[in-house]
Amino acid sequence: MPTEVIYLKGMNKKARDNTPQNITFEGKRSTSYDVARVAGVSQSAVSRCFKPGASVSAKTRAKVESAAKALGYQPNAIARGLISGRSNIVGVLITELTNLNYPQILAELNRKFDEKNIHILLFTLDSESDVDKVLEKVWQYQVDGIIAAAQFTDTQISACQDRNIPLVFYNRLYPQNTVSSVCCDHYEGERSLVEGLLNNGRKSFVVMSGPIDSSVSTARTKGAVAQLKGLPVDMVELEGDYSYERACSLTRDVMGSANPKPDAFVCTNDIMALGCLDTLRIEYRAKVPKDISVVGFDGVDAAAWLNYDLTTVIQPLERMVEAAVDMLLERIENPELPSEKRLFAGSIRHGSTAQLD
Repeated sequence: MPTEVIYLKGMNKKARDNTPQNITFEGKRSTSYDVARVAGVSQSAVSRCFKPGASVSAKTRAKVESAAKALGYQPNAIARGLISGRSNIVGVLITELTNLNYPQILAELNRKFDEKNIHILLFTLDSESDVDKVLEKVWQYQVDGIIAAAQFTDTQISACQDRNIPLVFYNRLYPQNTVSSVCCDHYEGERSLVEGLLNNGRKSFVVMSGPIDSSVSTARTKGAVAQLKGLPVDMVELEGDYSYERACSLTRDVMGSANPKPDAFVCTNDIMALGCLDTLRIEYRAKVPKDISVVGFDGVDAAAWLNYDLTTVIQPLERMVEAAVDMLLERIENPELPSEKRLFAGSIRHGSTAQLD
């Protein structure tokens, strides 16, 4: 039988000389079977070497790693998913109208999932009413689970359950539905801010809400209004969209027409509070907080900048992300686990834009 000439593309002479002379790999992507034949071990041994936590001897691992390096082999995550029945991919859904906390949240999510060798597939929505269109894309990637920072209808929740895809909501609370969620206590956080403003003697309030289809904005607005309702104070509710520009515009409208002028702006996120604050200080030379108080909600990094020093509610992001990841992974491993809801209290940041007594 003639001797077969071997050429392993990308290998140096020493590596070729130490490779069993029985296989040719020129021009094709190496597989785990190729690595097994070159290393002189079984294919299952190769698989164990690339599986975190799997048991394999140091000698076998060294042989496999040497062969893999010589062949330029990388494990195929998609193929492993077909074998295990999992994609090792988690879908994360967020809206475009989010606050500046979300890059930090995504970084935390990525770090937590990466520790488990799970990848994130990010889906963004123009608004919370676009969930249906995004879910159609999510199904195509066979994700193992979903973390959603967006509002779902009961029908959309049922669609995930029908596909046996675990779902955990981030910063959304569904008391009426059997679905898992992690949420900051938006209602109580906003109520506490307003209570502090009332105790400081504020009498004329502007409550600036977020998008009408945002459950977070709705909860925060309700907290503020509930604390003010029935009291001998003036209150105006304005519909914002969580943006800096919209907050500037609404602040101009109020300051140009309101009588009496407000002495407290309650903004349901920090970005609107910053827009409101800049407009009051720069365009109206308002003395904050002497004449007008401004409060926000979220605890974005900019809230602590010296130029703003915003009074706001800080959400415990790391704890919330850790809870969401743990809850989802537990339900991927055990789909029979019952739903769980975790509510986290925010903490008030006492800045210089409002005195809370």
